[in-house]
Amino acid sequence: MTAPLIELSGLTVRLGGRTVLDGLDVKLQGRAIGLLGPNGAGKSTLINTLLGFYTPAAGTARVLGRDARKESRAVRARVGYMPENDAFLADMSGVRFVRYMAELAGLPPREALERAHEAFFYVGLGEARYRKVGTYSLGMKQMAKLAQAIAHGPELLLLDEPTNGLDPQARQRMIRLIREIRDAGQMRILLSSHLLRDVEECCDEVLILKAGKLAAHCDLEEERRANRRFLEIETAARGAELSEAVRAIGCECAFFGVNGSGGGRLKVVLPEAVEVRDLYRLAGERDVLIRRMSYRRNSLEDIFLSAMEPAALGPEEAASRPDRGTDGGS
Repeated sequence: MTAPLIELSGLTVRLGGRTVLDGLDVKLQGRAIGLLGPNGAGKSTLINTLLGFYTPAAGTARVLGRDARKESRAVRARVGYMPENDAFLADMSGVRFVRYMAELAGLPPREALERAHEAFFYVGLGEARYRKVGTYSLGMKQMAKLAQAIAHGPELLLLDEPTNGLDPQARQRMIRLIREIRDAGQMRILLSSHLLRDVEECCDEVLILKAGKLAAHCDLEEERRANRRFLEIETAARGAELSEAVRAIGCECAFFGVNGSGGGRLKVVLPEAVEVRDLYRLAGERDVLIRRMSYRRNSLEDIFLSAMEPAALGPEEAASRPDRGTDGGS
């Protein structure tokens, strides 16, 4: 049986006397895995732990079947890392810098130089590869960081905020490259981002952290196939009666009364066999006045916001969410 790409077993990490990661248990196996969470959730700490830079206080982290703490050098040889913050030697040319990083990953000098040239042309910086890195624009620096991460041909690519600071055109170019790498099938990807849109466009699996704990883990492909439909209905009266009727035909439903009038809001998840017109029919049969009805389908935003709630009401709660969001915290 193939080992998981990343396996966390009771992983706990403490820094400065504070618990930053708290008992994480999860197995990740997707082609491209999104890592989400607000500021302070532990995303960067998890990446540094996977690279062997932080020692767990308890539990283990395994990457590509190897223990990240005990076999950290072997792990880093098989992993490419694009950090969020710049870590360049400004007076080095781009190609020399990437060659240097490839040698640190274990390639011999001649092969490292060949791979550095190839990586620069792949990310679209071939003409600038002899320029000093310190003269690069922000977008060029991001591409150079990606080039050094892929130059040695890793099996797993760790991308920490790869579109950070990029203008819309440069962002689209970066996303296109990430998707090309994913679809080529030679490297798997762990993408940490505060932009839900980046994860939704690139990833097939998502891990959400909150205050160092596992808040959610789901297969985005399955979520997309399920394509659940959500409704929020506002009634003038007899909301509880309509809610019971809606549940009777197989819908998930939560009712929130308002001011004792009998009216209120219904949050409904429609199964495949039920259509919106069926709800209008039920309301008409019971003489229930519908003041407002909003309809939408599930998205990564719903999953993220539900994971951030202290006490989720269930999948029907997502019906109250705005249509689309891009910012999930960093």
